[in-house]
Amino acid sequence: MSFDGLFTHAMVHELNAILAGGRIMKIHQPYPNEIFLVVRANRKNYPVLLSAHPTFARAQISQIKYANPQTAPNFAMMLRKHLEGSQLLAIEQIENDRIIKFSTTGRNELGDEEKTSLYLEMMGRHSNLFLVDEASQKIIDLIKHVSPDQNRVRSLIPGGQYVMPPKQDVVNPYASLNGLAKLVLDLPEIDELAPALQKHFQGFARDSARELAHVLHADGDALANAQTWLEHFEKPTPQLISTDKGVNFAPFSWGTLPGEVTEYPTLSDMLDHYFAEKSERDRVQQQAGVVIRAVKNELKKNNNKIKKFHQELVAADNADEFKIKGELLTTYMHMVERGMTEIELPNYYDDNQPLKIQLSNQIGPSQNAQKYFTRYNKLKVSVKFINEQMALAQAEVDYFDNLMAQINIAAPKDIEEIKQELIQEGYLRIQTKKKQKPQVSAPEKFYATDGTLIEVGKNNLQNERLSMKSAAKNDIWLHTKDIPGSHVVIHSSEPSDETLLEGAHLAAYFSKARESTNVPVDYLPIKRLRKPNGSKPGFVIFEGQQTLSVNPSFMLVQQLRQNQPAVKS
Repeated sequence: MSFDGLFTHAMVHELNAILAGGRIMKIHQPYPNEIFLVVRANRKNYPVLLSAHPTFARAQISQIKYANPQTAPNFAMMLRKHLEGSQLLAIEQIENDRIIKFSTTGRNELGDEEKTSLYLEMMGRHSNLFLVDEASQKIIDLIKHVSPDQNRVRSLIPGGQYVMPPKQDVVNPYASLNGLAKLVLDLPEIDELAPALQKHFQGFARDSARELAHVLHADGDALANAQTWLEHFEKPTPQLISTDKGVNFAPFSWGTLPGEVTEYPTLSDMLDHYFAEKSERDRVQQQAGVVIRAVKNELKKNNNKIKKFHQELVAADNADEFKIKGELLTTYMHMVERGMTEIELPNYYDDNQPLKIQLSNQIGPSQNAQKYFTRYNKLKVSVKFINEQMALAQAEVDYFDNLMAQINIAAPKDIEEIKQELIQEGYLRIQTKKKQKPQVSAPEKFYATDGTLIEVGKNNLQNERLSMKSAAKNDIWLHTKDIPGSHVVIHSSEPSDETLLEGAHLAAYFSKARESTNVPVDYLPIKRLRKPNGSKPGFVIFEGQQTLSVNPSFMLVQQLRQNQPAVKS
């Protein structure tokens, strides 16, 4: 379903139960539209994500790792000034809308009590996060400043009065279900009832309106069914539902979404798994702008080189034509006069068919003949050089194709390592005066069904260290066949067939072929890998591999993330 008013109701209920009364210990802003509050509650730290992203706006406890910028943004500094050390009094939803209020109390620099509120408005591209003084309702700061020219309805700048978004003429279903019985009576078809529910009641997205319409048409009293359905949002059984069209999330069993179900202990845990890939891709795009531009520029440059080399090879294939013209000019030299721009001579290589030959009127007959011989010799000599250069350019294309595939599967923290690799290889200029050796992060760890450790490298530096340094010689190495992707290592010399298949799924999923089916994956012991001298990071050659085919599965990858390591006896 969507993160609509109903799901917001469920999430607020969960967050309030866990966090109310806790203390805000730290505040980070790793991404432009997202804030993390580290809340200490019940002797445990909870990283609370408040996202005003135009597509992925939400509030949740998130365990997804993030990397902070070296310099905190101004909004984060303002939040630290007013909220660090404050007590989180309560989390509440404004009616049944997609607006959440976080009420806090603390002390200012003078020691006086200060009550502030954070208002998270999850309104698509209009999403925003406000820090508001509770007494005056003045906006202290907000994560997105909007000029009066862009929004004339209300002030969206620091110092302005905070007012709620314009209210729609709809009914909060948690306050009243008036009008529901008439809608059910007047609109017996689900396709008619669902949009009417959206228009009449607050907080319904299209999918939740269809689900309620489905519930209302079940056996029993419609009003009682609706009441029971609404109460489920306060006692959720979160689940991800995998269908042919993709993966969806739901707070409890969802009748209009049949598919493979995976349950989670909390809504936040479920959202972490649901948004793990979606939000990561967006965050990567935000942080990898310089890297992506560099990679695309190199790809474009080398593809243009290859195109030009192909044209030169085609010209070289026609080199004999220049030789023939030179020989004809030499044979019929007596017919050629200085000042001619072209001449037609019988071609004795083609049954004396006439052949038109272009001439330069600035040079004599002998020089014109020699000019054609020179072009012939130059083209013939160039073929070997062109093939060598084209092979080098193709190697560069393969390398940057692989880097682009890594960017597409990378987490935000992996981008810095890809950037450092480009600096090391001379494709990006070093930003600092002192060249520092990059710190390589650990590959991502997964555990097979039997508890065997499987590691996945997310960039060339990780791949290099995993495959050539940290893995044992008899561990099993996997990689998609002739497709850019991650190095995957099963830390076992004799993995079970099931573990080998799960490793192959990981190799296929973390590759350029993620969206494909029947993806071929090579596997062999690490000891059969070799790294040529002078080759780029992560490049290896091998022989004696075996191959199997798999269909990459998001649900299986999530399951392997949750598995526990094998217990050593």
